[in-house]
Amino acid sequence: MENKPAKPAAAISPHTQRSSVEALLEAEAHQLAHDRSDPASPYFAGDPKARVDRRRFLVGSLAAAGAAGVLAQSARAAAPLGAVEHEVPPDASKTQGYPIDDTSYGSRSQFETEVRTRFKTATQQSSWTFTPLQNGVGIITPSGLHFERSHAGTAVIDPSKHILYVHGLVQEAKKFSMRDIRRFPSISRIMFIECSGNGLTEWSKPTLRTVQGTHGLTSTSEWTGVPLSTVLNEVGVRGNAKWILAEGGDGAAMTRSIPLPKAMKDCFLAYGQNGEAIRPEQGYPLRLVVPGFEGNMNIKWLRRLEISDAPFMTREETSKYTDLRPDGKAVQFSFEMEAKSVITFPSGEITLDGPGFYEITGLAWSGRGTVKRVDVSTDGGKTWRQAALQSPVLPICHTRFRLPWQWDGKTAILQSRCADDTGYVQPTLGQVIALRGLDGPLGSIYHLNAIQSWQVTSDGKVSNVHEY
Repeated sequence: MENKPAKPAAAISPHTQRSSVEALLEAEAHQLAHDRSDPASPYFAGDPKARVDRRRFLVGSLAAAGAAGVLAQSARAAAPLGAVEHEVPPDASKTQGYPIDDTSYGSRSQFETEVRTRFKTATQQSSWTFTPLQNGVGIITPSGLHFERSHAGTAVIDPSKHILYVHGLVQEAKKFSMRDIRRFPSISRIMFIECSGNGLTEWSKPTLRTVQGTHGLTSTSEWTGVPLSTVLNEVGVRGNAKWILAEGGDGAAMTRSIPLPKAMKDCFLAYGQNGEAIRPEQGYPLRLVVPGFEGNMNIKWLRRLEISDAPFMTREETSKYTDLRPDGKAVQFSFEMEAKSVITFPSGEITLDGPGFYEITGLAWSGRGTVKRVDVSTDGGKTWRQAALQSPVLPICHTRFRLPWQWDGKTAILQSRCADDTGYVQPTLGQVIALRGLDGPLGSIYHLNAIQSWQVTSDGKVSNVHEY
């Protein structure tokens, strides 16, 4: 944890914080109730032998009955988000598939149901959604499942009219159109972005029940764009410059101060995500990417950069996005997202089918550099085994880890602990609380990177617990 000059912490309404958490718990419970009846969901609570997709049964039954009109109507209604429903034949090898369209934009299978879920804030404009980590494979997050955080809704911007204005302590202030920016040499980088509020409900007690709720404010994409240093060299940064103000073009005009050395080192202006234009909710047409720093600094809908000799002390780095301490003050400019990991399977609300072989898997990441090692415990941290890291292992990127596990049917506490190439080791919850205290309405808010515990009981049910 960085120790920067401390300032008095802004007052936070306990009622506001708790009412938001209560709304989120209600939303999570509603989603779980739906998922427990879905045989395709990892949270399915029925007979394990019945784990087949209910849409397959519905469509197959209707087809067999020859109810063509009812089939079409029911199929459209049953299609999950991002998918198109098609009739399922008894044997796909004995019939023609659906035709290839002359023009199209691909959709996912009708049997895949993963979705982001929204934190039930008072408005849908200032809110966020969680990535379903429990269903992820590999390290790349599909663009449509990348977590969202917006303070004034998703801005709608015509790229042909969008301008980036760079001014302040420069030799020549300039405006850049999107055509101008795309003419510069580009780079691509696979890296994670994480909201520093990821896990904000979990400080004082285990609150949310799934890994989507406890850790879903992190995602990994391949980002494509132009090094920020290229644009700064175009305007000529003056010798006394030390900071940059980045401003978004949304209704909140989101602003953060970026240290100039960081801006010149590895920041870039992203216009691409996973091989196509960046998604609107991720900042289309232009987003500032600040590798390894808290998600709030990766300004979306970027429209202005102002170079200065001092930080700007904006709302988002004074009353917000500062770390509360036990003495009532808050640490400011704690930018880096420190090493963190979580087991995604088995994780909260999943039910194992019984004793036997399972593969424990999860994600590890560090804003400081590259994950070098992940250890897994099945007895609450008493003993540890080293997990295998799945390639690729990249700096400032999610890393997939795996460990074979023979479950004996007895109660187990699953934990993961990662270390990065700086030597930093993920702390226990007790260690983080000793440093930060539990003085806020929820204990604290930002930068919770403690070891996560999942309890597996003898009936195979997995739940979120605190064990440290």
